[in-house]
Amino acid sequence: MSDAAPQVMGGSIETVELTRGAFRAQFLNLGAALRILEVPDRDGTSANVMLGFADVEDYRGPPRFYGAVAGRYANRIGGGRFTLDGTQYQLACNDGPNSLHSGPLGFDQQFWEVVAQEAHSVTFALESPDGFNGFPGTLRAQVRYTLEPDGLSIALSATTDKATVVNLTSHGYFNLAGEASGATILDHMLQLPAERFTPVDETQIPTGELRAVEGTPFDFRTPRAIGRDIGVADEQLRIGSGYDHNFVLDGGAGALRRIATLFDPGSGRVMQVHSTEPGVQLYTGNFLAGGAPGTSGWVYAAHAGLCLEPQRFPDSPNQAAFPSARLDPGETYRHDIALRFGVAGDAGEAFSV
Repeated sequence: MSDAAPQVMGGSIETVELTRGAFRAQFLNLGAALRILEVPDRDGTSANVMLGFADVEDYRGPPRFYGAVAGRYANRIGGGRFTLDGTQYQLACNDGPNSLHSGPLGFDQQFWEVVAQEAHSVTFALESPDGFNGFPGTLRAQVRYTLEPDGLSIALSATTDKATVVNLTSHGYFNLAGEASGATILDHMLQLPAERFTPVDETQIPTGELRAVEGTPFDFRTPRAIGRDIGVADEQLRIGSGYDHNFVLDGGAGALRRIATLFDPGSGRVMQVHSTEPGVQLYTGNFLAGGAPGTSGWVYAAHAGLCLEPQRFPDSPNQAAFPSARLDPGETYRHDIALRFGVAGDAGEAFSV
């Protein structure tokens, strides 16, 4: 995205903090973003494992989506257009010929209202008007964050007054070594229960193929280091300048189940990601280098963090064979995410649960 991208104007950026046991989380009303999440390591020392900006004013843009709720349609829609019930909708494009995370001033750049707060939870709400960035229907969205004894749960929901498409996710960048460590995530080990992924064209729109991961750099069924194959000669890795792909999760969707396990050998931190969605986008921070200082003050390098974004598949509104992202009046869109943390002495222990 160009540095000339529109910047959110007006409004006051406010923070909300929650603590529970060894966990501390900080949220912003801008983008309903998770800015800080402090998690203990194997020695009991807590560190923030989320990337973000040191100065909250830098969240006004150009956006990097740090910790924000991405929507109303997270990820890419090809050509910035789709057809629903015979009507074609043209979206605002902000990623070459495509719409990324719903175009400029998406949900990440909107001020959300705090509508409820309790000891361990906070709920943000946002109303997006009919026609904003080209999407049909007035969408009323909510996200409820709850600190649990073992991590953070994220409950996303939405309703509409007109048929539309919805795909909400949490766009956190994680570094389990700690945001202030200066380490990259290339030594992190990842396991994904996915036998297939969705390869993309030169503009990073899925081709429609569900390709087997076996024998490719995309096979994370057995835990492997993120950096093991990221530099190999592979056409898909070339297009994304690393991993920036949707994985087709085994076991279907609808029930909350584990969709990813991430382990940092240095700190011993383990993160299990649980979701109700059919896919997860792995993005390895390929374009993070430069920019405004991060939360601890250092300027991030490429691969300083990674995203694991549970979701409907990118470009689903244009691909009938993909799980539907349609939402009709009278229905409620729901997406539940849980980030559960622990510690392990080694990879064998981390991935044995």
